[in-house]
Amino acid sequence: MAHSVSALKRHRQNRKRNAINRGRRSALRTQLKKVEVALKAGDAAKSAEEIRLAAKTLDRLAKGNTIHRNAAARKKSRLQKRLNALAKKA
Repeated sequence: MAHSVSALKRHRQNRKRNAINRGRRSALRTQLKKVEVALKAGDAAKSAEEIRLAAKTLDRLAKGNTIHRNAAARKKSRLQKRLNALAKKA
């Protein structure tokens, strides 16, 4: 355990930030599961709306450095690719 005042403060800050990021990542995973369900159902309109919300969440988390910006871009690209394939098939 840290002993100096600055190290104790940094430990408190890290715990707080970890809790915030954990909640944000959990919300992202929930949104991605909703997208997955919509894509599996084959509903293009519902999938498009869920992907729009997921992209919004990904952008917000990337802006705050909860996830890396390239990881967010990669996830958005893959979701959009799946939506395009679904629309093409229908």
